[in-house]
Amino acid sequence: MGFDISALLNPKARPLLGLDISSSAVKLVELSSNGKDGYRVERYTIEVLPKDAVSDGNIANLDAVVDSVRRAWRRLGTSTKNVAMALPGSAVITKKIIVAAGLREEELEVQVETEANQYIPFSIDEVNLDYQVLGPAPSLPEEVEVLIAASKKERVEDRVAVADAAGLKAAVIDVESFATLAAFELIERQLPEGGKNQVVALVDAGANVMNLTVMRNGQQVYAREQAFGGGQLTQDIARHYGMSLEEAEAAKRAANLPEGYEAELLNPFMENLALEVSRALQFFFTSTQFNQIDHIVLAGGCALIPGIDEVVATRTQVNTLIANPFANMVLSDRVRARNLLADASSLMVACGLALRRFDPA
Repeated sequence: MGFDISALLNPKARPLLGLDISSSAVKLVELSSNGKDGYRVERYTIEVLPKDAVSDGNIANLDAVVDSVRRAWRRLGTSTKNVAMALPGSAVITKKIIVAAGLREEELEVQVETEANQYIPFSIDEVNLDYQVLGPAPSLPEEVEVLIAASKKERVEDRVAVADAAGLKAAVIDVESFATLAAFELIERQLPEGGKNQVVALVDAGANVMNLTVMRNGQQVYAREQAFGGGQLTQDIARHYGMSLEEAEAAKRAANLPEGYEAELLNPFMENLALEVSRALQFFFTSTQFNQIDHIVLAGGCALIPGIDEVVATRTQVNTLIANPFANMVLSDRVRARNLLADASSLMVACGLALRRFDPA
């Protein structure tokens, strides 16, 4: 069917790199197995993208993105060329359906296509379609729940074209939100009692978008996206100091800004972010039966700001931690613990994609 959200990897296609092309950077992560359920971080790298090379999840400047991917792969210093990549959630339509249990593969495919025709606003010929059987339907044991995912072919082809042009092979195309949730499972294990029966808000704040996903016992109970991100701070810096956006982004990343930056720009931005998180939680409370959150996990580029967890915790009165899916992993001698700790929260998607090499084939 050509669009892989399930474990469709054949065992010969391993090992595999997680390649995340976000709106601001290319991120590569390689993991290996370290005994039962344990992982080892072999290597990772982050390569900043030129402004607007990726816009709204679309690859707007193919050459610039290919150059960045090629540079990142060279810097990684691996011989592995198979990559798992992801589409932004906005490019994918997902729908859960209920079908009779025990259908043969061909019957299931026909059923999925029939159902997909009802939900997809464009011709079935224009989409890549895949499905994954989730398990027995909650209330009907003789039926199963199936997740359908569909994306316009060109969105998948764009990602594949980048990999090809960079000399790599796209072995898996996933969805960013699924990859993030795969990495989130590793974080959940770090919570008291493994997060059991706890309501956890995962806040992923990138350059332009903030995603809130609320999880309970491994199930997503709520999701919301709002326009807010670190790009706002970059614009503030550019305006305040008369810099270009590229100069402002570089200065922000290098923490190379004049005295007064924290008080005048950074602290107000952090307060704003905390306010946005608080607002997103209010939407969650008013639109569900839940009225409390046990933990907030901050991910994405904005989570790299020192002290942001304390500002969010103070504003929301909820225990807040910075996402680190690598916390219980062994590190190879090529990975510097301090650097990985600083970058971990922005590597959720890349980590989730790198985990795909351990899918049962």
